[in-house]
Amino acid sequence: MRILIALMAGAFFGGGLVVSDMVNPARVLAFLDVFGDWDPALAFVMGGAIIPSAIAYWFSKKLTRPLIEEKFFVPQNRTIDGRLIIRALIFGAGWGLAGYCPGPAIAGIAFADWQPIVFVAAMLAGMWLFRLSSELVQSQRSVA
Repeated sequence: MRILIALMAGAFFGGGLVVSDMVNPARVLAFLDVFGDWDPALAFVMGGAIIPSAIAYWFSKKLTRPLIEEKFFVPQNRTIDGRLIIRALIFGAGWGLAGYCPGPAIAGIAFADWQPIVFVAAMLAGMWLFRLSSELVQSQRSVA
């Protein structure tokens, strides 16, 4: 049941990205071009997403547990440190260069264009390299 709900939520999210044309990297790059031919569509999409998210967050505070899970999974670390800032800058630079972030790129694969396929492949490779490097650092710390 959880997998079905997750698939439905993902399909709904992906459909929203397609309908709002956020799978089009030119639309995203036009939003980031504030000194050129600026397109505010992404701001409206983000604003439209914030409203139902805020409502759901408000309702979640009144629940003792989620509907399909045993407990809420809320990040405990709220520290803004150098690692977070560097990773956010890398994410933003990649988004600005490619016009894709993970959600729209995955939804864009449905159109069988080569750009989102290459982006997702590179993203998965980067995730794998990060995990590999983290494991190497962790193993070196445990040896020392």
